[in-house]
Amino acid sequence: MIKDIIDKKRVGKELSKEELTEIFNGYLKGTVKDYQMSSLLMAICIQGMSFDEILNLTDIFLKSGEELHYEEEFGIMCDKHSTGGIGDKTTLVIVPIVASLGIPVIKMSGRGLGYTGGTIDKLESIPGYRTDLTDKEIEESIKKVGAVMTGQTKDIAPMDKMIYALRDVTATVSSIPLIAVSIMSKKLALGASKILLDVKYGSGALVSTKEDAEELAELMKKIGEKYGREVRYILSDMNTPLGKTVGNSLEVVEAIEVLRGEEQGKFKNLCITLASNMISMVKNIPVEEAKLLAENSIKTGSAYKKFLEIVKNQGGDISKLKVSSKKYEYKSSKQGEIKKIDALEIGKLSLSLGAGRERKEDKIDYTVGIVLNKFLGDKVNIGDTLMTLYTKDDKFKINSNIFEIE
Repeated sequence: MIKDIIDKKRVGKELSKEELTEIFNGYLKGTVKDYQMSSLLMAICIQGMSFDEILNLTDIFLKSGEELHYEEEFGIMCDKHSTGGIGDKTTLVIVPIVASLGIPVIKMSGRGLGYTGGTIDKLESIPGYRTDLTDKEIEESIKKVGAVMTGQTKDIAPMDKMIYALRDVTATVSSIPLIAVSIMSKKLALGASKILLDVKYGSGALVSTKEDAEELAELMKKIGEKYGREVRYILSDMNTPLGKTVGNSLEVVEAIEVLRGEEQGKFKNLCITLASNMISMVKNIPVEEAKLLAENSIKTGSAYKKFLEIVKNQGGDISKLKVSSKKYEYKSSKQGEIKKIDALEIGKLSLSLGAGRERKEDKIDYTVGIVLNKFLGDKVNIGDTLMTLYTKDDKFKINSNIFEIE
């Protein structure tokens, strides 16, 4: 009985694959109710899972939908996944870099639910850009321009979509085993033999400490290796926002500036690191050699050219990209050095401006967001502009603790 399965996990015992299959497939079919699955998820969150349980649950999630096999037609491919964070727009930069070097890239991403928009929201801030490509259109796009940035199809790990929606409202999102199952079931379904993970930690990430991020990354690597995939991971800090912008159109603008070679700093450096590892894995060359190729693709303009090709191919027109004309400058009331910029509080502020969604049905305002004018370690005087808000109205509150100045 379902009650017995829940009770078994409640007291910390290991569930068999048959038991996991019964309750999770039952939930997918509607015979197991929300309150029952919520109880199991909380028991998992508290008691954890053995590696065998994690592997079995990953397989159940994976087999709940279709598995893609693009490598059979296009050759070795590398898929990248970021655990997400405030100002994370790396996909918009690394896909064109990698594709400009002749490596096919199919990047399926999701929408944001929470403080900021997801990659799909950022792409849809480009007027006309289509993120609902069919399987046939994806294949045609790879043949034509060598890359696709699109939404994840409904047939990829549908179990994960249902379970994540429940986790989101039952305080079970932070469970490391459940995060690993969620991410890896989708990555495995997409079929790439090489997988690069960008695992973030800090106030603006799913996990708060570097130790937890490493535990999650190692777990996902082990899962991938059990399925014969090569998995690498990068641990990256999300205590401060990534880059200078938070907000959909604004983040696209910043990505374009990096691709044009106009921006330096933390965001560009992470993009080069991620792209280099993807190139290294597919071409089987040292990361340092791959890094030179990635940097050169920006210097020569080939990465930006590829971005324009991808956008045009999917119906987008960056000349029509808009940001709000209404601006508010937040100025420093102190003199000193910036010791902290709280990513979580920046995310909350971004949400209050309209750049994210609290519920799935909420509409995002693509034109609003935040531009940071000062960064960690910068010296500031009273009256210096710390950040510029692009707003639609004056209905926002700024937490005075966002910037720590000493």
